[in-house]
Amino acid sequence: MLPSPGEKQLVLRHHDHSHGHQHGHSHDHGLVETRSKGSHTIKVVKRVLDANEVTAGRNRRLFADKKVFVLNMMSSPGSGKTTTLEKTLVQLLPEFRAAVIVGDICTTNDADRLAASGAPVVQINTDKFGGDCHLAAHVIEKALDGIDLDSIDLLIVENIGNLVCPAEFDIGEDKRVVVLSVTEGEDKPAKYPLMFRVCDAALLNKIDLLPYLDYNLEEAEHTIGQINPAMPIFKLSAKTEEGFEAWIDWVKQQVKAKLGNSS
Repeated sequence: MLPSPGEKQLVLRHHDHSHGHQHGHSHDHGLVETRSKGSHTIKVVKRVLDANEVTAGRNRRLFADKKVFVLNMMSSPGSGKTTTLEKTLVQLLPEFRAAVIVGDICTTNDADRLAASGAPVVQINTDKFGGDCHLAAHVIEKALDGIDLDSIDLLIVENIGNLVCPAEFDIGEDKRVVVLSVTEGEDKPAKYPLMFRVCDAALLNKIDLLPYLDYNLEEAEHTIGQINPAMPIFKLSAKTEEGFEAWIDWVKQQVKAKLGNSS
């Protein structure tokens, strides 16, 4: 059942022993564990991404059956993602029923802020085994136990702040969005191309600070366009809400399409 507005959100802690790991490895090659037995070292290769794809497919079928549009929001820490979501929820909730899954290594700070909107929030913390830097499909599947999918139209997943790992893990979402603040530098799309390649839209946030920064907005847009020519880029300020109209219209179009209402 959905909690009522203002009710404390559910907090889940990710305790998956098989997947709690540090990231000194490439996800593309699976997780490699080494075990020593006498003088022998046994390498056990686990196809993490293969297993993730199976669960992501199961999530996607569930979301399709329930006609819930799922938006996976990704960014580096400090991009203003949570503030953007706070403002986004305010503008969407009068029209759509929404819920949020928030991923963080520790704390419920972001979940507390988003719960103030009145939307039900499920918090996922990954700190138990070193702190996974992404949300995987099986973690989202578990978090869905705390959400009544029949009562929502939109599920927003605020992924853990990281421009690398979250891009590699399908969670069964409909669309992926990357938030990049102008304070991070215009070179980030070139340094982290996979994130911009797999996302469906980019938000260039904190444009209210442009007069005070040595930031080449055209270079950032050009680089994103080279990586993903079809990607729409929304230049906005979560603080002042400048540029929000086009972003909100885009989200509304996506949700309506999933609901079968293109008007």
